[in-house]
Amino acid sequence: MNNTSETDQPREAEFPAEGRLLGLDYGTKRVGIAISTFEQNIASPLDNYNRQSPQQDQKHFTKIITEYRCKGLVVGLPVHMSGDEGQKAREARQFGNWISQFAEIPVCYWDERYSSAAAEEILVNMNMSRNKRKAYLDKLAAQIILQSFLDSQDRTQIPGSF
Repeated sequence: MNNTSETDQPREAEFPAEGRLLGLDYGTKRVGIAISTFEQNIASPLDNYNRQSPQQDQKHFTKIITEYRCKGLVVGLPVHMSGDEGQKAREARQFGNWISQFAEIPVCYWDERYSSAAAEEILVNMNMSRNKRKAYLDKLAAQIILQSFLDSQDRTQIPGSF
């Protein structure tokens, strides 16, 4: 028997084929945020959010979701190289489900393996200083996760199954 409460369950709804999507690179201290176009073909980095309290976090994400009229949420799922989910994946799911509940939009989880490494490589190749890289890393990782989802032929695939 699992210990999930009702609020840990995502909002049940068909995932939208059009409308802006919010992409998140979950972290316990900071969340990278990306946004898609209405047509769901291009993802752009939006923000890095330093987490504060559940109330402040909810206020921040509600503001973004409302302002951009987001129709769905794509959360990066940190799975192990084997494809198995660990504690961080469970935390990311709980976080995504929480946002899905209060924002009343569906959530999809997407394998985020290599997203931070790819983001770091891009920033290093741009000759950015370590401090500047830190400021861009999470939102660029969120963009990579969201763009990978947008580019996929099968948006229903289970994270870790590629």
